[in-house]
Amino acid sequence: MQEEVSKKTVQFAVNGTKLTAKFLWKALVAFKRHHDKKKVEREVKKNTPKRGKQTVKQLVGQGQGVSAMEIGDSGISDFKRIANKYGVDFAITKDKTVDPPKYTVFFKAKDADAITAVLKEYAAKQTKRKKSQQKERPSILQKLKKFKELVAKTARQPKERRKEQER
Repeated sequence: MQEEVSKKTVQFAVNGTKLTAKFLWKALVAFKRHHDKKKVEREVKKNTPKRGKQTVKQLVGQGQGVSAMEIGDSGISDFKRIANKYGVDFAITKDKTVDPPKYTVFFKAKDADAITAVLKEYAAKQTKRKKSQQKERPSILQKLKKFKELVAKTARQPKERRKEQER
């Protein structure tokens, strides 16, 4: 009886070890496969150029030539939105030495046609914004003051207050 129990215990330990060894081997193979897949993805990402807004260093590093243009201080977010819409690669730098600060936009030289389309749309948006600002619209604070004066001028009827006792 003692011998049988010992044999079964040894057999159970051997089977458990085989099972763990197989499991570890499968886990190592799966990890290696995953690691190789991520390595390939990193290489692909590294070799593909970045699109849209980027730094000047990244833009120049693509080796396709760069052209620059100065833009005023207003509407930079509009410019970014329009440039991304047209798929233009660009970089924006801010010149803080001038008051108000000026922005310089760098483009890839090969994107000349797309740049002209972006600049046309951006210019149209900026002129539209300036026209709407030039229209003389009274400010909300002035309207509020006007209405306060009207309310103050109107005669108010005093409220009647009565106390009634209920029994």
